Amino acid sequence: MHVRTGIAAVAAVIGALTLTACDTGSTVVDKPKGNAAAEADSGKDATKETKEKSSAPEVAKVGDTLTLKGMEDGSRLDVTVVKVADPAKPADEFTEPDSGKRFVGVQFKLVNTGKAVYNDSPSNGARIADSEGQQFDSTIADITAGPSMSSSLTLKPGAKGLGWIVFEVPKASKIDTVQFTMDSGFADQTGEWKLR
Repeated sequence: MHVRTGIAAVAAVIGALTLTACDTGSTVVDKPKGNAAAEADSGKDATKETKEKSSAPEVAKVGDTLTLKGMEDGSRLDVTVVKVADPAKPADEFTEPDSGKRFVGVQFKLVNTGKAVYNDSPSNGARIADSEGQQFDSTIADITAGPSMSSSLTLKPGAKGLGWIVFEVPKASKIDTVQFTMDSGFADQTGEWKLR
């Protein structure tokens, strides 16, 4: 009787580990959209430039666009990190970061390039990380840099949305990357941009 219980417990643990291992299907997208086209349009020697770029792979940075897929068929966005405000000033005297912290604002541009309607709260899928690897979720705050991203954004195919997403981070943190994931952070693809 004890042997069967032990075997069942081991099988349950192995099953849980297998389920966990299968659940890590997320991919990080960090290669900017349209690099090949930009090289062709630059008029420079494409083969020389390609060789130089292959030795140092380019990652997305401020101004670059990444194409991300959502969970639903036909759900796709072109996401651009337009600007960064660090530190970001609160839009009014009533909104202040906690003691020892500062606001950092990231302006995102979302263009629905898919066939399905995009309906989400973009700030739920945004996260910022510092050079130590600490990650911070977005916070609700308005900043002087410009209008906030809508908390409930609906975009038909071809439509676009633009706005700031704000994060509250320790004053000493050196911000390194920002990430964006569709479907409130649950989609398989996560876009990542280098901020410094």
